[in-house]
Amino acid sequence: MSATFDAARRGDIPDADPTTVSGTPIHQLYTHGDLVGIESQADIGEPGVFPFTRGIHASMYRGRLWTMRQFAGFATPAETNQRFRLLLEKGQTGLSTAFDLPTLMALDSDDPRSSGEVGRLGVAVDTVDDMLLLYDGIDLEDISVSMTVNAPAAVLMAFYLAAAKERGFDLNRLRGTIQNDILKEFHAQNEFVFPPEPSVSLVVDLIEFCTAEVPRWNTVSISGYHIREAGATAAQELAFTLADGRHYVEETLRRGLKVDAFAPRLSFFFNSHNDLFEEVAKYRAARHIWASLIRDEFSASDPASWKLRFHAQTAGCSLQDKQPEVNLIRVAYQALAAVLGGCQSLHTNCMDETLALPTEHAVTLALRTQQVLAHETGVVNTVDPLGGSYFVEATTHEMREKVTEYFDRIDQLGGMLAAIQSGYFRREIAEAAYRYQCELDRGQKKVVGVTDFVETDENSIEILEIDPVVEQTQIESLRKTKQHRSRDEVDRALRYVRIAAENNQNVFPALIEAAVARATVGEITAALAEVFGKHDLRQL
Repeated sequence: MSATFDAARRGDIPDADPTTVSGTPIHQLYTHGDLVGIESQADIGEPGVFPFTRGIHASMYRGRLWTMRQFAGFATPAETNQRFRLLLEKGQTGLSTAFDLPTLMALDSDDPRSSGEVGRLGVAVDTVDDMLLLYDGIDLEDISVSMTVNAPAAVLMAFYLAAAKERGFDLNRLRGTIQNDILKEFHAQNEFVFPPEPSVSLVVDLIEFCTAEVPRWNTVSISGYHIREAGATAAQELAFTLADGRHYVEETLRRGLKVDAFAPRLSFFFNSHNDLFEEVAKYRAARHIWASLIRDEFSASDPASWKLRFHAQTAGCSLQDKQPEVNLIRVAYQALAAVLGGCQSLHTNCMDETLALPTEHAVTLALRTQQVLAHETGVVNTVDPLGGSYFVEATTHEMREKVTEYFDRIDQLGGMLAAIQSGYFRREIAEAAYRYQCELDRGQKKVVGVTDFVETDENSIEILEIDPVVEQTQIESLRKTKQHRSRDEVDRALRYVRIAAENNQNVFPALIEAAVARATVGEITAALAEVFGKHDLRQL
């Protein structure tokens, strides 16, 4: 038996050619020959210059670091407010809000369907009073705020703006992002309420309103993160996300807005997975494709419209409940990929998130991961340090070609909504997830602590437990709000919401009036559903 064969049996040398996490074959060596067809200036260029492959700013992190924005939210608004303050004290530079499942599904905390879920996976928000508590004592003109919510995004944004106005803030000075990306819910995450067409109309309502009234706000965070979490490949994540963005642009243009009026406030949200070089290539390809799309297909003339700005979050689906401390290492490498890829904002997952919501200790370590990356590793000292790598440039080019093929397929199916109705996206993602699971089962891919390097005796770690009394506390708070509000004002505001929806008007002014009247998330959503109807997963 040869030494090489023996080494292969031990696992030192792979039995077959390696592939990326997404299954793309990787050559043993990349050379100048792999760059045939790639033009130095047209395809790669310089940072801060179209097509922005190397970054949207000429100086990148030498001019300004990315925003460190840890995702946080649990129990009541008051308790989440305390977590926000803790993170800001520890050096976080932006807020990111996680809502509980009832809120994400537009259900009030006292709805029977919310039982057992209130405050469990995020913070419960029922009315504008909760929004006031959530950001109490925080200068909303000084710090940017992100809110991860989709089906009732317009409602929650109305609450946020009503709360900001009540506290005397200038809407022109508010900075932040609301996810407001409903299309990916139909692809992957299933947190939708209305059918696709009126759902997209609500997205455009928010874009239209904020373009005029809240000009510094990012009106949609077009999200590939959840698509990847559902099992998509890197190329599918990128293609489906950019296709969603293209559809929002088309629908907003149909509304009559000029592309340069709203495109600069569109942002993106990508997954940062384990395969460092594939992820870097994905981000670089994303900038190139979006810049070309917005400039050439939609005739945007403002360079700010061409720039794809993105938030990254490390891959939740890669975290394991076995040897959870190892998740710290996974997250650090994933964060490195996001920074090498040129993110504008970053969330690093916590080591305990497969077990529970993060403890203060775990979230502090996650934030420290970003701070070490920024201040100790040297990766911020030069722009696009991997630019020019034969491997990275060839992989970036290949990623762009794959995305183009997916765009063509979506167009052949009749566009975004037709492709959703046909089940195309779900099939593609399911097949990719199945292929990856088969690779794990065959031993072609390894997961440390799960498929290999397993420990028989593991040390347990402290986890955060949500007191069951939280649900009753939140329900009691909602009861008090209902008791002190004017029922006539609520009914009048909800009637205004229905009329706006029936007449195809922008519903946002009506939503703000309903927020001020202390209508609940559930009540406002029910009023909209009387007009739009509700969507059933079985329809996909």
